[in-house]
Amino acid sequence: MRLLFAIFIALLSLFYLLPFAIAFNRKRANTGAIFVLNLFLGWSLIGWVVALVWALKAEQTL
Repeated sequence: MRLLFAIFIALLSLFYLLPFAIAFNRKRANTGAIFVLNLFLGWSLIGWVVALVWALKAEQTL
């Protein structure tokens, strides 16, 4: 039972940090800011969605 709970918590944590993982994988310039937003406001659905959209948004080049 404890193993099942540990697996559930691990999967939940991976899903929670999905925006940061996407930003890190795409080598975004503002990965740190996305991580902070995700960490502190990801618990609310709005904060998590904002972090996800920010991670997926194409970077603008000048």
